[in-house]
Amino acid sequence: MPIKSSELILNNDGSVYHLNLRPEHIANTIITVGDPDRVDGVTKYFDSIEFQTKKREFHTQTGTYKGKRMTVISTGIGTDNIDIVFNELDALVNIDLEKRIVKNKLTSLDIVRIGTSGSIQKEIPVDSFLISDYAVGFDSLLHFYDSKHVQYEAISEAIMKHTNWFSSKSKPYVVKCDESLYKKLSSEKTFKGFTATNVGFYGPQGRILRLPLEDNDLNDKLATFDYNQMPITNMEMETSAIYGLANLLGHKALSMNAIIANRATGEFSSDSKGIVDELIVYSLNKLAE
Repeated sequence: MPIKSSELILNNDGSVYHLNLRPEHIANTIITVGDPDRVDGVTKYFDSIEFQTKKREFHTQTGTYKGKRMTVISTGIGTDNIDIVFNELDALVNIDLEKRIVKNKLTSLDIVRIGTSGSIQKEIPVDSFLISDYAVGFDSLLHFYDSKHVQYEAISEAIMKHTNWFSSKSKPYVVKCDESLYKKLSSEKTFKGFTATNVGFYGPQGRILRLPLEDNDLNDKLATFDYNQMPITNMEMETSAIYGLANLLGHKALSMNAIIANRATGEFSSDSKGIVDELIVYSLNKLAE
């Protein structure tokens, strides 16, 4: 049965609703960035750009780097935006948009996030690269999908027990990266991490401006958590949704983090743009190998 127009919304030109893209506009290797301005920061290294479009916070450019075709797309901040981006990217390759039916032969995309993050461990310094091996989501996105088969429930239960998790908050979910992409992009320059994905930048990450927190000690509890010698290492706002949806949809995903802050020491990078640029070049070269 065809997918209803209210469920898969297309623009007049046949492009998917939010991203403003048609299937021919994207490569099988996708780089996601949160900041729309960072798209240019990635594609400035490309040999050529064949296509670009903008709609809302979603900016997309497709081109080649060292002969490899890649697409760079901005997601904006947060797991809610990841829900839009990943479902619409999947629709572009796995749904016949004219017939509105799922294709018999499915395509698996390689999707790499290049973003910033803050470490919560003293041993992971500012201006380092961290790859998220696992991620724990403190949002509720994955619970709206039939997703228990991609979750590591024993780890999430251990996190709730260790932190004395407040019952009114969403139950944490734990998901994993794609191993083949991890092997491809890791090196002696990268830390292996267990990333906490938060639903906000201030209170959810333990920052206090004027509003008091429900749990003043949550960051310390997360920093002292260890599951079989696997501590939580850093915080950001997209990775768990990226891993969860990629696993559910059959895509490969990896999150590359430029550590620009260390919450344990109170440090912030003196050249955050520079370390992000270094991570961009590092990731592009690894993907093009």
